[in-house]
Amino acid sequence: MYRQSDMADRLQACETAPRPVAALSQDYPAGASTGEHAHARAQLLFASEGVMVVRAAAGYWVVPPSRAVWLVPDVPHEVRMCGPVKMRTVFVAPDAAPATMAESQVVAVSPLLRELILAAAHLPLEYAEDSRDGRVMQLLLDELQTLSVLPLHLAMPADRRLRQVCEALTAAPADETGGAAWAARLGITPRTLQRLFVKETGLSFRQWRQQARLLFALERLAAGARVIDVAFDAGYVSQSAFAAMFRSQFGVPPSAFYRG
Repeated sequence: MYRQSDMADRLQACETAPRPVAALSQDYPAGASTGEHAHARAQLLFASEGVMVVRAAAGYWVVPPSRAVWLVPDVPHEVRMCGPVKMRTVFVAPDAAPATMAESQVVAVSPLLRELILAAAHLPLEYAEDSRDGRVMQLLLDELQTLSVLPLHLAMPADRRLRQVCEALTAAPADETGGAAWAARLGITPRTLQRLFVKETGLSFRQWRQQARLLFALERLAAGARVIDVAFDAGYVSQSAFAAMFRSQFGVPPSAFYRG
């Protein structure tokens, strides 16, 4: 049974493990949250079953099965469970993390990496490095260098004015208020609004709203909502328009995404 105090003890053991890589497994009920926390080691969060939403000051990530989120060290974050989740976590010492993983991001998990993560969760913290267990952990590190980054992150701006816009749009993704109207509310020009969005999030206002709607949809689909309901709640005029956008992002229709 999930108990946060037990989890804290196990996390601490992984943080101070004598080897550069450590892993653990923990099952969570639907709606559970880890609370905000941070780790001195980098972290690969993977759910063999279920969907996680990871929130940090810079934004949030939706992490469905066959994906994982990589968090660099010392990033305060919270993990919330969409339905029951079987979480498997790999902790990597800063000096052992691949140079290609310098930023927090959602990545694709290959069948090989999946099996390595599941195996690592059963290994002792003081495994012999020149052993089968040590080679499993080394191969896991090698696999991290081959991962593909996925568009499952929504950047949140630091600018107070844009934060107001973004919080409103995440709370009501179907809101059709345009950039010019938001600029008027904030007392700035539309050009300034667009410039700030690109500077703060790397996306235009329109691109950011589409990404917010996409991640909202992923959460709702994970909870078992009907595709047609998700489409309208996310602000699309029809199920077909939503499905076309979804397929353009992931190569599959929304009904098949979690089966994949």
